[in-house]
Amino acid sequence: MEGGMRYIVGIALGLLWPGWSAAWAQIVRVGTETPAVPTITVKGEGIVRVLPDRAVLRFAVVTRDQDPERARQRNAEAARRALNAVRALGIEERHLHLETLTLHPVREYNPDQRRWEEKGYEVQRVLRVELVDLNQLPQVVARVVQQGANRLQGIRYEVSDRETVRLAALQAAVRNAQEKARQMLAVLNREVGDPIRVTEQALEFPRPLWRANVAALRTAEAAPEPEAYAAGEIEVRARVEITFAIR
Repeated sequence: MEGGMRYIVGIALGLLWPGWSAAWAQIVRVGTETPAVPTITVKGEGIVRVLPDRAVLRFAVVTRDQDPERARQRNAEAARRALNAVRALGIEERHLHLETLTLHPVREYNPDQRRWEEKGYEVQRVLRVELVDLNQLPQVVARVVQQGANRLQGIRYEVSDRETVRLAALQAAVRNAQEKARQMLAVLNREVGDPIRVTEQALEFPRPLWRANVAALRTAEAAPEPEAYAAGEIEVRARVEITFAIR
């Protein structure tokens, strides 16, 4: 019935406007007879390996005392010594940061008395040092530990130009997807056409973290060799999904 109504409307309009009959026939033909474009959907992965050129060192100065003000003063003095040791290596002030400063009472459980006991106060100051020269890393670590830092929270390695590396990984993923589609269609004697849809699925940009034994560093006579801090290459991975037309 719906098809019959379509042709009745077409005939009626054709009587009023003869040229409209051809246009109506074209609309009907396009709407019912145009075949779908054949496509192929593939996933591609791109890998870029890059050496880190920056590092972020986090360390903490922790002090305890029965009196909270003495705990704070002792902490401030130890932190000052550690930061002055870093400044002596030529690290700019803008690369030195105080992240957190906390003071809280310390309670410890006494198993003999079966109760909690007050053990004074603890102050913790977490500091961050940004290094743009990795060659300075061994000396910086050794000095902050020997001058007052008693907790080394770790060293995170980074890449300055993350965006360039990210785009390079994405481009490699697109090329990989296109080559996979080409190889598969070659078996079928077909060719890859224009891309119809491109989707970025994932991007992995790891940040290696290095940890050390603070007690061993404090008693060491010299800073560890630079090789001990080598982060190796950072492997950046990107994944895409692309739908291509088939020719």
